[in-house]
Amino acid sequence: MDTKELDTLFLGRGWSFPTTFVKTNREVTMESGEDDIKQSLEILLGTTPGERIMHPDFGCNLKDYLFQPMSTTLKSIVQDIVKTAIVKFEARIDLLSINLNTEQELDGVLLIEINYTVRATNSRSNYVYPFYLEEGTNT
Repeated sequence: MDTKELDTLFLGRGWSFPTTFVKTNREVTMESGEDDIKQSLEILLGTTPGERIMHPDFGCNLKDYLFQPMSTTLKSIVQDIVKTAIVKFEARIDLLSINLNTEQELDGVLLIEINYTVRATNSRSNYVYPFYLEEGTNT
């Protein structure tokens, strides 16, 4: 087993998000490595504490601020909530920075840019979480 495979195993493997199924072999689509980390960040930021029965403190309460007016205070609160959730629940990464992109602020879109280093591989990566209300789902 080479080093890349070992790093991928350490980073974990889990169901894809949103959950999809492979009809031909009746299996759940799986993700591993850095893709699994990005999907975990999406799940973490999209989950409200209390949604998971066995893990009631998991998530961050971004949805509580969805219809608040965009202000410096709100931006600081969002950054703090995201930072706290990532530090508490995503041990596979070291958080470098959280930036808020407000270019689409008038359209009600706040892009949360998360820059981090994957601990196992020491590789830098980023993830952008769109903070806005979407109509419809993939279910």
